[in-house]
Amino acid sequence: MSEALADSLLYGLVVLDASTTDAQREAILSQGITLCEAAQCNHRFHLELSTTGLQLRWLEHPKMLPLRIDFQTGKHAFRAAQARIKDEAIARACGLQKMKQPHILDGTAGLGRDALVLAQLGARVGLNERHPVVALLLQDGLRRLYQNAQEWQQRLYFAGTDCFSAVSADVYDVIYLDPMYPKSDRKAKAAVKKDMQMFQHLVGSDTDADALLAAAMRMAIHRVVVKRPQHADFLAGVKPDAQVISKKHRFDIYFPEQHND
Repeated sequence: MSEALADSLLYGLVVLDASTTDAQREAILSQGITLCEAAQCNHRFHLELSTTGLQLRWLEHPKMLPLRIDFQTGKHAFRAAQARIKDEAIARACGLQKMKQPHILDGTAGLGRDALVLAQLGARVGLNERHPVVALLLQDGLRRLYQNAQEWQQRLYFAGTDCFSAVSADVYDVIYLDPMYPKSDRKAKAAVKKDMQMFQHLVGSDTDADALLAAAMRMAIHRVVVKRPQHADFLAGVKPDAQVISKKHRFDIYFPEQHND
């Protein structure tokens, strides 16, 4: 057993099962030590590499199915495949009915579900995810997607973990933000599905969410779109220039040219 493998198993974060190939072991171990450091050796979760891909197991709930990002099958992939611009509030908010193949940055990509819908509807979408564990899950999901459909490499891609850096900042037609809302501020009656419970416990709240708006406004050409719960305050206290309201959420829209004078 290599020293890196022994270290990662000791931390209890990266678990490689007996079916894992040598190539897969090397690939995950090249990220495993960094992952342990960045995640501060979280003993509540195991990141496992199995024959079906990278998956996250919540140790406090052993009967719960592990979380794995799948862009090809399941209800979220089905929803994206059936999506229509006129029926999707997120598509209207991002201007897909006005712009042809806009380049969108999902600045808080999470599990990539909203990004998949936007990509299915014609946008080219980059995924920015700051949490190291979620970033690995996203990249593994994309790898499996590309294996079955190479054309997706032009439609949905991993942009990085710090796309808002002033040094490396790029520009996009639209920047989409869906920051994690503080748990204490969520409505008590709001039911959270099991996979999202796991995600929320792993990631926590985006305490710097307000700062993301200013960074996004500098990088977006046409608009910044912020997904918020219906009762939530405006991000950074800034009133949007327009809104699209859905049954469960609202999408606050900001036009950079009106704020960067």
